[in-house]
Amino acid sequence: MTNGLRIRVHATDPVRRLGLHAMLNQAGHVVTEETPDVELFDMEPASTQLPIEAEAPVVILTKAPLAGTHAGILAPDATADQLDAALRAVFAGLIVRSPAPVESHGFASTEDMPLLTPREREILGLIGEGLSNKEMARRLLISVHTVKFHMEALFTKLDATSRAEAVTKGLRGGVIEL
Repeated sequence: MTNGLRIRVHATDPVRRLGLHAMLNQAGHVVTEETPDVELFDMEPASTQLPIEAEAPVVILTKAPLAGTHAGILAPDATADQLDAALRAVFAGLIVRSPAPVESHGFASTEDMPLLTPREREILGLIGEGLSNKEMARRLLISVHTVKFHMEALFTKLDATSRAEAVTKGLRGGVIEL
């Protein structure tokens, strides 16, 4: 993949650090100690210290609930694709959060619930409220065309063929609450 990012990895476990380096290299990113585009903190085991100030947006791999303004929080068992998407999204200025633990929602693994952008989550919530495309566009101050674009991306990610199916998957995956 082109346009790799410069990633600084903070991980105390040497095996996990090597695995993360391999995942990042495979995605076309460069692991660096210099000024990074994104900082990746592996909190498994929970001995890595989070910075008070970071040089770049931060993505954290952890099971523990965290308070703070970190740009990205993923489960430590995130797939290579999820990690790559999160790093790129955070670099683009988006906020990324892992879905709620999937065991409690009936999904087989974290791979079953894709990462959604904040806007996709917002659109999904508005679908759940029963709003039409035009009503969503008015509420979000965007065009109907943009609403349709987000809905298409959302339906593709959720592998949904209807609004009801998308909302059901969002509820089961812990992405939205009604």
